Amino acid sequence: MTIDEATEALRCIRSVVRRTPVIPFSPIPQDAQLLLKAENTQVLGSFKIRGALHAVHQILPQARHTGVVAFSSGNHGQAVAYAAKVFGVSATVVMPTTAPRTKVDAVRALGATVELVSPEDRDHYPMRLVERTGAAFVHPFDSRAVIAGHASLGRELVEQVPELATVFVPVSGGGLISGVATAVKALRPTARVIGAEPALAGDAAESFRSGRLVRWPEKDTYRTVADGLRAASLGKLPWQHIRSLVDDIVTVTDEEIVDALRQLTVGAKQIVEPSGAVAVAAALHGRVRWSDGGPAVAILSGGNIDPALAADILAR
Repeated sequence: MTIDEATEALRCIRSVVRRTPVIPFSPIPQDAQLLLKAENTQVLGSFKIRGALHAVHQILPQARHTGVVAFSSGNHGQAVAYAAKVFGVSATVVMPTTAPRTKVDAVRALGATVELVSPEDRDHYPMRLVERTGAAFVHPFDSRAVIAGHASLGRELVEQVPELATVFVPVSGGGLISGVATAVKALRPTARVIGAEPALAGDAAESFRSGRLVRWPEKDTYRTVADGLRAASLGKLPWQHIRSLVDDIVTVTDEEIVDALRQLTVGAKQIVEPSGAVAVAAALHGRVRWSDGGPAVAILSGGNIDPALAADILAR
């Protein structure tokens, strides 16, 4: 991936996506200020619209005839459904039965057909559907077009924080961190890119440490409260980017994720989902040193939290 591809992707999607704000956050007990890139305020409440919109645009000639298929636990499905609506094509989104009902309903409300399958079948059934229908497949992370769309976030961030020293990025399949790292390292080579993921779905951290791509069983990754970060393995293309561009990948416990979510709600007045709080959890709980050497930013990747879960977390 090149910075030119990121620039072209931003040009392509600029009329639809928002330039989300960077806001200050002074967590207790740390004295240093952490900045937040508020993608939870993005269209549909998630960064996913960046990659999905660019990917659907790239395959539009085929999609107009066949429609598109995606698999998702929620945010990518909403993004693909929205992109399909923007371009006037049909969309089918395959979702696990464990997906929050609010996210399933949101995908349907955007006009897409939803097919619910077991978590074990979520990654396989869509490909059978593509073979049967001939639809164009929009992968949530293992796609050059998707990564280029997400690189628009990294480019935007460096424009907003020119002296950026550290950026914390949530990791699932690796599409977001690949795009962010591509842009950040091209425009601000001295900045550190730190991935953050739940310890209960720590395949990316294990892969990074071992130097080989590791896959975790779905029964393990589905234990975490961060439902948007339950991918069992990094994508092959993201893995190439991560190995060459990312400085570290760290893990946080579910308890630390919940604590970060609570601090964001009370201290920063930001509504985020558990997956969106993981990067902040890594910063707050000292996974790497960030409070000196220049501005640090944590990406709030999404804000689509189930209201009942939010109430439960805040009541704890």
